Amino acid sequence: MTQNGAGGGERILVVDDEPDIVALVVYHLAKAGFRISTASNGADALRIAQQDRPALVVLDLMLPGMSGLEVLDQLRADDAGQDIGVLLLTARREEPDRIKGLSAGADDYLTKPFSPQELVLRVRNILRRMSQTQSGLPDVVRLGPILIDRSAHRVTVDNAELDLTPTEFKLLVTLAERRGRVQSRALLLEIVWDAAPDIQTRTVDMHVQRLRTKLGAAGELIETVRGFGYRLRAAQTRSA
Repeated sequence: MTQNGAGGGERILVVDDEPDIVALVVYHLAKAGFRISTASNGADALRIAQQDRPALVVLDLMLPGMSGLEVLDQLRADDAGQDIGVLLLTARREEPDRIKGLSAGADDYLTKPFSPQELVLRVRNILRRMSQTQSGLPDVVRLGPILIDRSAHRVTVDNAELDLTPTEFKLLVTLAERRGRVQSRALLLEIVWDAAPDIQTRTVDMHVQRLRTKLGAAGELIETVRGFGYRLRAAQTRSA
């Protein structure tokens, strides 16, 4: 199902099998000016995502048949799905479930019941992070074996291209822009996640861990400064 928002803005895919939740989310996102597509199961969600190419997916974890995590995995496995933002909806409040979603490549999450206003705010924040550029970093920069091409939204390590989510890309660019300087978890939350500095610092740790894994041996360039945060080594950094 597809419907337009009043402003004809970016396309959002809402995936949930609860009609009341779908109606609530669609109403508030459409009112905020977004164009909306909906799906009630994982198979339809993947098909519509391929067809409509949404900017962001609002994805429920508890779907019939294929779970939200399985949908997320398949979405991220597709090259075209790497640049799609993902906001998870979950009724589970346990930290391991939230961490699983963030580790699988989600950009943010909301627990049910949620405030519709907060939902719209988080959607806008994810989209803002995806579209923001960093004026203090050249379009193409090399950090040892890592090559960041901001204009192409592309990262390679030893000429092998990486599949980074929008949030992982923004995190790497942020660390690169401030290379050599320690960045606190609270500051990274404010810059990368547009979040208040006193919440969800575990989110930063999980994304740094996932980013290091994707960077392979080059992940060692991201240093943990115990008790403070993270720093990207300044050595061997130059414009490409």
